[in-house]
Amino acid sequence: SHLHFHTDIEQKAKHLSHSSIRAAVVGGEFLDFGLMESARIAFNADEDADIEAEEAGRELEAWERAYADDRSWEALKEDESGLLQPLDKTQQQRHHRRRLQDVAEPRIQRGIIRYLYLVVDLSRAAAGMDFRPSNMAIIANCVEAFIREFFDQNPLSHLGIITIRNGVAQRVTDLGGSPESHIKAFRSNLEAGGDASIQNALDLARSFLCQIPLYGHREILIIYSALSTCDPGDVMDSLKKCREANIRCSVVGLSAEIYICKLLCDRTGGVYSVPLNEGHLKELILEHASPPPAIAESAIPSLVRMGFPQRGSEGAIALCACHGEVKLGGSYTCPRCKARVCDLPSECCICGLTLVSSPHLARSYHHLFPIAAFEEIPIDVAMKQKLPIVCFGCQQELPIAGGNVSGVRVACPKCMQHFCFDCDIYIHESLHNCPGCESTSIGPRS
Repeated sequence: SHLHFHTDIEQKAKHLSHSSIRAAVVGGEFLDFGLMESARIAFNADEDADIEAEEAGRELEAWERAYADDRSWEALKEDESGLLQPLDKTQQQRHHRRRLQDVAEPRIQRGIIRYLYLVVDLSRAAAGMDFRPSNMAIIANCVEAFIREFFDQNPLSHLGIITIRNGVAQRVTDLGGSPESHIKAFRSNLEAGGDASIQNALDLARSFLCQIPLYGHREILIIYSALSTCDPGDVMDSLKKCREANIRCSVVGLSAEIYICKLLCDRTGGVYSVPLNEGHLKELILEHASPPPAIAESAIPSLVRMGFPQRGSEGAIALCACHGEVKLGGSYTCPRCKARVCDLPSECCICGLTLVSSPHLARSYHHLFPIAAFEEIPIDVAMKQKLPIVCFGCQQELPIAGGNVSGVRVACPKCMQHFCFDCDIYIHESLHNCPGCESTSIGPRS
């Protein structure tokens, strides 16, 4: 009879609702502690089911839908060292090469001495959560990467930063050639608020760019987060003045396409683009690091007087002319007025002479004579013709049919040396010289 009593109570517990279970437990109907635990587990299971049903009915956020649709984690595998690698490495490398070839242009006239103002929208829209972890964090990382890449690709150029906040444009840094000073100043001004004003930003940047020499190429790059602009006057007048001053304006918009931004880029010869995700945003911003085609009105050949200063000894004490401070070692002496400056390239604060070094000129020269794109060699052709099995650059094994290495293999169309994908990217994006052509008599030198 005791067993039958407990069986009846168990059957009754299964049909009780949540409120009935609570009342029964409080009222002392379930005197057996094991039975009370069963009721508690059943109650928690029903609560978990309700939460799962609620989450299933909830609409996913934009960033959640991107990951849910792509299911990118299923296209990864673990290699020998424990790192995650994509399953189809060959297709990924081909896509990267195709993107670089689409960006590449034939040999055209470019400006190697650029004066660019980077305008960053820090209005309340920059504090949004469209990108993870936040728009502000993604913008800060992209701006830092762009500044470093800009000075790596354009060692003779100058860059300044302007921020838009509370409807006011503020200059954070002057035009200069020190990437570290720009990054430090921008990181210390990351506060969002108020509205954005395109007109104030254009007027402030134009007032400084109009003072540079005629041989310099004037540019404005705007990273815009807002969907509107709050201007004190007619923004079309500012657009017209920028066009008359031969200032090339480009915009990377974090939100939807805006008519005034599109019109600004079309009238001044710039590029307007809207990213799809965080990675695409960084790609679009870094595309502006390479020198754009020169504007016909400003592409007038002219001679530029430059000085090649000598570096002082490390233990020498000198007064810095650019900062007005006494510094120990590492300064450069102007060959004209003998003033001391901290960094190169720069302009002498005393006589105004442009100070550069010979490596700066060499690094700026590769934009005028870029390396030809390497040709992809099919793996089956490599087996039939018994082509090289190691990369000419890094001496690592190249992909072959049935081999342990996957990916693409390419060859230089001039020296016919074979390279791996990593060396191909390094040669075209950083080295700007083909090792095969430089080591043989077949190449640009011949």
